[in-house]
Parts: sequence; C-alpha cells; structure tokens
Amino acid sequence: MTEPDLLASDAERERVAEALREHAAAGRLDAEELEERLGLALAARTRGDLAPLTADLPAPPAPQPRRRRTIPPVIPIAILLVAIWALTGADYFWPVWPIGAMLLGSFKHGGTSCGRVVRVR
Repeated sequence: MTEPDLLASDAERERVAEALREHAAAGRLDAEELEERLGLALAARTRGDLAPLTADLPAPPAPQPRRRRTIPPVIPIAILLVAIWALTGADYFWPVWPIGAMLLGSFKHGGTSCGRVVRVR
C-alpha cells in the first residue's frame, strides 16, 4: 500500500500519465479531461496527489504469464540419432525409422503431449 504523504518520483508521475493516455485512447477520457489530468499528474508533488487522477478509471488487466516454449523431445533425439549414424559411417540411413515413429506418435497425440497429463473423464 502506498503512503499518500510520500513524495512522488518522476517515474511514478510518468506511469500515471501513461495510464491516462491509455484510458484516453480507449475512449474513457476526452481530450479536455486528459489534458487537465495530465497537467495535474505532471505537477503532482506527493503520491496522494496522483491517486485521485486514476481512482475513477478501471485498473489495467493483470499481465498474462508467458508460457515457456519447449523444444519437443523429438528434435534432440533425432539430432542424436543422425549424429550416431554419421559417426558410424553406415551406408543405409537407418535413423529415418525411429525418427518417423517418434514423429508419427507426436502427431497422433497432439504434437506436444510429452510431459502433459491427460485426464480422462
């Protein structure tokens, strides 16, 4: 919780100004109201001066957590198999069979089923 008597920093004033600009772009503030509130935000001395400028506006939505991209296990296994094939000097490209089986299984189970728990109801 912020204390209203603490002095506001330049970054806090700019954050409020940016929020006001976003609300104006969304149509919640007209140009005149935006100009008035921006003037008050940039001239604010304390955090208490900044709070009422956005109190009647909805809070921004919480940012969605980013999902980590994972490499499907087929790719490193395929690279390993091709490396083994290359190092052994075999004439016949035998990695095609295990790689094909892994790809077929991956596509059959939705492409990213490795490590995912599937509940059956």
